[in-house]
Amino acid sequence: MDRQHRKMARAAYKEKRVVAGVYAVLCTATGQVWVGRSTHVDTEQNGLWFSLRLGTSPHASLQNAWAEHGEAHFRFEQLDRLGPDVSAIDRTSELSKRAALWRNRLGASPI
Repeated sequence: MDRQHRKMARAAYKEKRVVAGVYAVLCTATGQVWVGRSTHVDTEQNGLWFSLRLGTSPHASLQNAWAEHGEAHFRFEQLDRLGPDVSAIDRTSELSKRAALWRNRLGASPI
């Protein structure tokens, strides 16, 4: 990769907008659903799947279901995304409210 290309890639990365939101993890084998929130919802699945593959997820019920049924039976879905109009100060409380709403709608466990 030449110097100019690296410079352009670095600039594009810095300009990338971070999106906060609410997501669900679904087990297709059992119908179980877990709902979580993230300040980086676009990249949340990578970290979550990584910890589940290693067996180090702090979410015991999710980790147990993963171990029993395997990765092929799990889906990650973004349920809700915060708009750019939500201030950084309000982001945490808004994510909590929306995650609670989705947990109630889906009968989901929290993660």
